[in-house]
Amino acid sequence: MPRASRPLAAALAGPGGRAVLLDGGLSNQLADQGCDLTGGLWTGQVLAERPEQVKAAHTAYARAGAEVLITASYQVGYAAFARRGYDETRTTALLRRSVRLADAAARAAEHGVWVAASVGPYGAALADGSEYRGRYGLSVRELADFHRPRIAALLAEGPDVLALETVPDTTEAEALLTVLAETGAKAWIGYTVAGGRTRAGQPLPEAFALAAGSPQVIAVGVNCCDPADVLPALAAAAGVTGKPLLAYPNDGSVWEAATRTWRAPAVPVPWPTAAWQRAGARLVGGCCRIGPDRIEELAATLR
Repeated sequence: MPRASRPLAAALAGPGGRAVLLDGGLSNQLADQGCDLTGGLWTGQVLAERPEQVKAAHTAYARAGAEVLITASYQVGYAAFARRGYDETRTTALLRRSVRLADAAARAAEHGVWVAASVGPYGAALADGSEYRGRYGLSVRELADFHRPRIAALLAEGPDVLALETVPDTTEAEALLTVLAETGAKAWIGYTVAGGRTRAGQPLPEAFALAAGSPQVIAVGVNCCDPADVLPALAAAAGVTGKPLLAYPNDGSVWEAATRTWRAPAVPVPWPTAAWQRAGARLVGGCCRIGPDRIEELAATLR
């Protein structure tokens, strides 16, 4: 079956309507499939060495009902891979491979599926938890130079949309939006937030307002955050952008960079998805530690 037949932006247009279902966390699914994620390249290592496992993970989410598959390119950066012996040509090939693998799983699905090319933050390539702090000490121009070749490589394979995700601060958002404006591509932007602010501590209305004037941004919202932080963030986004909203939090766990482990909450955190939809969420799914079983439950809820 071909990929979804109409642009994702068109599916999100207009008031009301059913939310489009995103997939869940790629890393936890790869781990469940027996993949080793202990190295600094994380899911990028699996992309390089065991691509069939990446395709299998995408397939698991498509079978669970996901309508958007997010590629395994989140942590793939030229400098990080160069330190481990990958030249520019090989890294570019990996970025392009990530789109092709998601595309193959999408085309094999029994329902229409879109492909979103993941553009993870600068901090993800550092593999030290920096994406949950932001404020790297780099300028907008320096961050744009980091993201530009990654985005170009991903777009060369024709994804439906770019997923500018887990953005921790407004400086990186400005950089990503700068590069996006050069490409003409469509994208969504998801901040990672805590306590009603970006991870770097900036007010959310200020952060979301950056994307308000971009016709290329088809949705704004949050990902890889505590589910309890979703609804206040959606309210802040709705108030300044007028765009469709997105929500794909994790399970409420906290990433411990020193030990490279997740610290789970004492009790499960509720997912008030109906409230998220009433607030304007049109793209809903899961991030880290949310697997195909949870996506299948969400599929039933959204139907």
